[in-house]
Amino acid sequence: MKCKKLVAVLLSCLFLVVMAGCGNSGEKPAADGAKKAGGKKIGVAMPTQSSQRWIQDGKNMKEKLEKLGYTVDLQYAEDDVQAQVSQLENMITGGANCLVVAAIDSNALVNVLAQAKSNNIPVIAYDRLLMDTDSVSYYATFDNKGVGVAIGKYIETKMGLKEGKGPYNIEFFAGSPDDNNAHFLNAGVFEVLKPYLDKGQLVCVSGQTKFDTICTLRWSQEVAQKRMEDILSGYYSTGKNLDIVVSPFDGISYGVAAALEGAGYKVGQKWPLITGQDAELMASKNIMSGKQSMTIFKDTRVLADKCVKMVQAVLEGGQPEINDTTSYNNKKKMVPSYLCTPVPVDKENIQKELIDSGYYKKTDLQ
Repeated sequence: MKCKKLVAVLLSCLFLVVMAGCGNSGEKPAADGAKKAGGKKIGVAMPTQSSQRWIQDGKNMKEKLEKLGYTVDLQYAEDDVQAQVSQLENMITGGANCLVVAAIDSNALVNVLAQAKSNNIPVIAYDRLLMDTDSVSYYATFDNKGVGVAIGKYIETKMGLKEGKGPYNIEFFAGSPDDNNAHFLNAGVFEVLKPYLDKGQLVCVSGQTKFDTICTLRWSQEVAQKRMEDILSGYYSTGKNLDIVVSPFDGISYGVAAALEGAGYKVGQKWPLITGQDAELMASKNIMSGKQSMTIFKDTRVLADKCVKMVQAVLEGGQPEINDTTSYNNKKKMVPSYLCTPVPVDKENIQKELIDSGYYKKTDLQ
């Protein structure tokens, strides 16, 4: 009889243990703390911290994703292609549920992105299109051709080209050949300015107008400065004045300006119109001082917000907001995209666009 009672007590205890386990829904703890309640792990791969805009992109992305409860693995590869490949591999093996990738050289990422696809990990291209892969789901960017068009139209307006003014001497710089954005931007520039080259209102003294000649690997300031120095010594040493420099990026503009100063050009004294892109703090200060004429403002807060909403929709079974399905063919698929609008900024609207919007404080530009 005592044995029967003992068995009954043991069975009762076992039942309580089982029920306690059921009260936990039978769920296993999230691996290495990655999956919080209502959140998952997002790998964010950025190209470099040498440019202010990428630092801000990463910061904005991380803050917005974490606010939604996601765990974020933010990595910078410092323009080292193999480092970015390794970072993405580690994100995949580390349990990432989604990847956001701003590529250094997208052609080098084809295999690692295929690994992501085989692991059912969605990939969102961030500001730089991922080429030659069907592993990318969506693309968040600015209207890259629109950036080039805006640069071209700024020159057209400021130099009075529509009114027939000229001729002006002009030199062209383009972005990195391994960045698809550079090709779109350059196409936009020449769409506006080629007619004026054909008419002779714009004269490229060096004759360097082809993309393969004017491109700047990794958008490098140093590479741009050396090329500008060579152009000045080779084509402008006999008294010709350079009137316009088309620069697709603020970093390239710094290199151009340094070369001009080295050649004896002075701000305010036949200093050329110099364009740019990204509204970096130094570029904004240069606009205030006259060293740079304009830049294209790409509000990273807006871009990060659109990309975060893409991530959220993909992971929660929703439909991301898309406004372009025909522009971005990566040679494997037409990538559904959201294009943010770029804004040209110069002395006339820098207060409104950069300070009043809260992007910079007025004291930042002093």
